Amino acid sequence: QVQLVESGGGLVQSGGSLRLSCEASGRAIDAYAMGWFRQAPGKEREFVAFINWDGGRTSYEDSVKGRFTISRDNAANKMALQMNSLKAEDTAVYYCAAGRGLLKYTLENEWEYWGQGTQVTVSA
Repeated sequence: QVQLVESGGGLVQSGGSLRLSCEASGRAIDAYAMGWFRQAPGKEREFVAFINWDGGRTSYEDSVKGRFTISRDNAANKMALQMNSLKAEDTAVYYCAAGRGLLKYTLENEWEYWGQGTQVTVSA
């Protein structure tokens, strides 16, 4: 089992930055791909970013490309999401996820483990 705990959410003004962290325990995450999803009020959870097991490959949802950066530190069993130039539409609960053997990482049901989420609110 992998336990995931997100932190770093909060309230920020439009144009500001936040850095989300996801700390894993239970198992080493170097065998897992990691990802970030988000869920805005009244909407389904959606893919935000993906990073493969060694950090050599990343992928982003189109609306966050160039603004968000996903990274990982396997030695520390952590992952992060640096979010810059935040917009009101980025307001959501952000979840980190871990999985192996992903066929389509943009799909929520591909992932094995999830954190509880951290709230990000961007004021206009």
